[in-house]
Amino acid sequence: MSADTATPSASRPAPPARAGGRTPRKPRTPWVLMYHSVAEFTDPAEDPYGITVTPAALEAQLLWLRAHGLRGVSVGELRAARAAGGGAGLVGLTFDDGYADFVTQALPLLRRYECTATVYVLPGRLGTDNVWDPLGPRKALLTAAGVRAVAAAGHEIGSHGLLHQDLVGAADDVLAQELGGSREALRALTGTAPEGFCYPYGTVDRRVAEAVRAAGYGYAVAIAPGRLAGPYAMPRTHVSQADGAARLAVKRLRHRALYVRGAAG
Repeated sequence: MSADTATPSASRPAPPARAGGRTPRKPRTPWVLMYHSVAEFTDPAEDPYGITVTPAALEAQLLWLRAHGLRGVSVGELRAARAAGGGAGLVGLTFDDGYADFVTQALPLLRRYECTATVYVLPGRLGTDNVWDPLGPRKALLTAAGVRAVAAAGHEIGSHGLLHQDLVGAADDVLAQELGGSREALRALTGTAPEGFCYPYGTVDRRVAEAVRAAGYGYAVAIAPGRLAGPYAMPRTHVSQADGAARLAVKRLRHRALYVRGAAG
């Protein structure tokens, strides 16, 4: 992997010093939470990748946000609020892969707590399952009708590529189809071209980030983008079944330490 590839250990260049020796504040990067599937399970073997939270866990996490003066919104809504000079108290909620359980399990809870979310879907795998995960149970993905229902309920639809392929090192034609092809497929499906892109497996390098921008997206989300952190590699915090109040507090503090130096976030 090149030095420009996002990895959890990627270093960050020191910011330039201001006149008089003062260091400028690091730009305030919004806190964005990363979910996948919301479903009932009791055996950890049913969730080998740690991508599932139960409805009860999701509700407790939404209540924790409310208790701390925070509200979950889609990344599009969050970015618009910040561009207008607001956004205080807003946290991004994202759901990767487009699992069908978003409609049955997550959507009612988001509605109850007046939250919105961004759902990153795979238009090349609508109505199928998570074939890219060799371990664990098969999880159904949203159908075309399901995607339209999510959009109609006021949630943002973003692209996760066509087929859930790692784009770092992908051939130019594959990259073009995964980015531009998925964007056009979602435009045809919902009537609106998606603004957001989510990197499959969270991996991104400079070439892929530039290709996302060139494909017409307004932003993209990653996991641990390192020095690439910015509008086309927005960092996110993974949320799991184990994340109760104490762990969420630690994860919030970690985000603030990494991305919000000198300011509350």
